[in-house]
Amino acid sequence: MLFRSFFDEKLAQYAYLVGCQRTGEAIIIDPPRYVDPIIEEAKKEGMTITSATETHIHADFVSGARQLAVQHGAKLYLSDEGDENWKYQYIDGIDAQLVKEGDVIKVGNIELKVMHTPGHTPESISFVLTDIGGGATKPMGIFTGDFVFVGDIGRPDLLEKAAGIEGTADSGAKQMFKSVQRFKELPDYMMVWPAHGAGSACGKSLGAVPSSTVGYEKQFNWAMKIDDEAAFVEELLKDQPEAPVYFAEMKRVNKVGPAVLEGEMPEWASSAEEVAAFEQSDKHVVLDTRPAAEFEKGFVKGAINIPFGKMLTNWAGWLIGYDEQIALIVEKDRAEEALIALQSIHLDSVTKLVEPETVAAVATETYKTVDIEQFEKEKEQAQVIDVRNDSEWKAGHMEEADHKMLGRLRKQGKDLDQEQPVLIHCQSGARSAIAASVMKHLGFDDVKHLKGGFSAWSQSNADKVVQ
Repeated sequence: MLFRSFFDEKLAQYAYLVGCQRTGEAIIIDPPRYVDPIIEEAKKEGMTITSATETHIHADFVSGARQLAVQHGAKLYLSDEGDENWKYQYIDGIDAQLVKEGDVIKVGNIELKVMHTPGHTPESISFVLTDIGGGATKPMGIFTGDFVFVGDIGRPDLLEKAAGIEGTADSGAKQMFKSVQRFKELPDYMMVWPAHGAGSACGKSLGAVPSSTVGYEKQFNWAMKIDDEAAFVEELLKDQPEAPVYFAEMKRVNKVGPAVLEGEMPEWASSAEEVAAFEQSDKHVVLDTRPAAEFEKGFVKGAINIPFGKMLTNWAGWLIGYDEQIALIVEKDRAEEALIALQSIHLDSVTKLVEPETVAAVATETYKTVDIEQFEKEKEQAQVIDVRNDSEWKAGHMEEADHKMLGRLRKQGKDLDQEQPVLIHCQSGARSAIAASVMKHLGFDDVKHLKGGFSAWSQSNADKVVQ
């Protein structure tokens, strides 16, 4: 048997390649949209991707299942659990089989047995792997998707918070309790392969270790230790992180079927005037991926800055609308990776690529970074905005601050006074730099953000922290 895992650090997402070395057949479990590296790995090992499957209708990234079916002829195995609201709608015309509890997917001499594990979502399934070709009569492990993570379990409140489906958080938590009891009946030796690691918003305390065992999770995963359903539900729903606004769009896209990418690159802008005209049009936005320290010294009017790197996908999903056309300012050698990052959450509408040098002459907008001393001097005459998450705010904040979480700032910031200076902070300074660009985008002129953020400020102002 061939086994490979693939991790996307921008999404904190795991995909898996499992192949039968006797027959040369392979399956991808929870494939990402950009699946080329997995296909190349299969080819290198003499394998052909014959099928793909996924544990549930994902909310945090675009599934590559349809891409594999249309472009590579892979057979899809998709969940048929859940009610009519959780049925795949794009399977007409492709080779697809709907599966339920107890069904077995065969890949050469490898078996994947379907286990219905609702809670995170109603249609969620896991796959119990047995290497029949290797002589095994007992399962090796389980692909748990967003059901069981290392040290945590999947949150059941996303449908309510992100998709607006009222009443699903409590019912999902109760389903999760029952699924966890079934998980605890599995043999301790079985490996656990989750769909996400630390950094994902699909749970509240995911571990950074890529895999675990059933026995280890029984001993150390908090969710395995609570035997009372009511206490379990209360703990599971408590202190879950904000549900990114783009999760609702991901659910819809993965249900109805994402667009199949053809691999074409957008055109590069040839002049600053071309970008300026683009920005002034309705439903257009300039997204600048330069480092914040470079961006703040000079940027195109109206641009939003999300630096290239781990933060790009998440904050683009929060701050860029799906109805907007995007001009992407990016270095040429990073353009393809940046596009892949945006397309991974279905932000496909990049219509212009822009090199920073192209717009240097018109990059005249600025904001400032200030130290704690300057921040203290100016805050009495300014609007102080705290853009941290809800849990950070509740743990302690400045008395003068107005809490507007970064992901909601583009919408909520419009209600602030544009005539008054703005002082922004987050926990360390990275998110407040993004927030400063958002406020400039909204038309605010005097914008500054705090170097080192609340973390640095609170060290010298511990007596002023409000809880």
